[in-house]
Amino acid sequence: MTVEPIRDRVKINRLYQYLKGYDPKYALIFKFGINTGLRISDILPLKVKDIFNEDFKFREHLILKEKKTSKEKKIKMNDTLRKCILEYVESQNLSYDSYLFQSKKGGHLGRIQVYRVLKNAASVFGIENFGTHSLRKTWGYWTYKMSKYNIGLIMDTFNHSSQSITLRYIGVNQDQKDELYSLVQL
Repeated sequence: MTVEPIRDRVKINRLYQYLKGYDPKYALIFKFGINTGLRISDILPLKVKDIFNEDFKFREHLILKEKKTSKEKKIKMNDTLRKCILEYVESQNLSYDSYLFQSKKGGHLGRIQVYRVLKNAASVFGIENFGTHSLRKTWGYWTYKMSKYNIGLIMDTFNHSSQSITLRYIGVNQDQKDELYSLVQL
């Protein structure tokens, strides 16, 4: 099964609110993924100091080394994400050296645990073909639409070798094909 982006803004908002009620850390993981396009393996090990400087002011950019590609990634976090992070860090009373997404067992949350919680929450709202990678794909899908179809920049951000790979990855090809089939009604 291929996981898909979430194409419905209402479902995105409902899922976020549901997760916030369940446990704010999962809501922030969700918000982080759909606002940065990072892989879950790059989100979970983040520490407070990766996001804030010593004065607890936001860093200009989140800079990290991608686990999968070992490439450096530099992300300017948007205002929506910054607001959610600040609210979360304050409410959880996290210190400068804390993991953002702490596990009760020590260290940071694991990928499998996050998958279970997010997948379960998605099923509550009838979101099918969902996995942790859906967060990354959702960012790509909505960025594609809101950037007026700037596939080149998204392709570069994802380190894909061709536009067709990126279009397939974010699920746009199927959307466009579906639209084609509804155009002609003889």
